[in-house]
Amino acid sequence: MRIVGVNIPDEKKVEVALTYIYGIGRVSAIKILNDAKVQLGKLAKQLDPGEVNRIKEIIEKKHKVEGELRQVIKQNINRLKDIKAYRGVRHLKRLPVRGQRTKTNSRTVRGNVRKTAGSGRRKVDLK
Repeated sequence: MRIVGVNIPDEKKVEVALTYIYGIGRVSAIKILNDAKVQLGKLAKQLDPGEVNRIKEIIEKKHKVEGELRQVIKQNINRLKDIKAYRGVRHLKRLPVRGQRTKTNSRTVRGNVRKTAGSGRRKVDLK
């Protein structure tokens, strides 16, 4: 089954399967299902076409998801960079943006950079 261009797994409950869509978490998924009057706990493959259409309509009307949401986030980050806000400068320098420490533990943003010196000994080739 496809909803908003994303393949939804059939063997999972609907509220979990909807979280495969970028921009929809568990809470949003449950609200969508309540609005569409779909019973929680149903498997995705048990949905009839009418329920699937109601879910699609609610997502398209009320939620920004996938490409549209990614585009909005990218525009927000570019706006911060353009006005040289602190968060924008952190994005430009590829450093953590949300107040994390940088002396250690900032490998995910900076990449796995290890600049510590080794033992100083060269490895001897075995012949």
